[in-house]
Amino acid sequence: MTVQNGKDLLIKVDMDGSGAFETLAGLRASRISFNAQPVDVTSIESDGGWRELLAGGGVRSASISGSGVFRDEDTDERARQLFFDGEVPLFQVIIPDFGTVEGAFQITSVEYSGQYEGEATYELSLSSAGALTFAAA
Repeated sequence: MTVQNGKDLLIKVDMDGSGAFETLAGLRASRISFNAQPVDVTSIESDGGWRELLAGGGVRSASISGSGVFRDEDTDERARQLFFDGEVPLFQVIIPDFGTVEGAFQITSVEYSGQYEGEATYELSLSSAGALTFAAA
């Protein structure tokens, strides 16, 4: 695998529930993380006193975050409305030369900031709200 360009890691949102995904415009930085809570099944009979974990147990989740500048009225408005309505639409994360992760996410935080001599920026955080699918590139 060759080195990938960070701008190619894209976060896309289903704009109207029809499967028409559009990239959240203006993102400068984006990140996806996958998490799994382990289920500890260690007992006094555990070999050598080492911790044992239940295979396939626990809750799996993913979180997405991104920050950027305002570039596109439609995707900015869609993200803002999703937050205020508490909806959980489909999102896609395109990971270059790896694949596409797709599933329902809820926008859990939106932050806006700006400096007197600079551009207005925003930051988003999303949490998975169901099973995710992965399609290899």
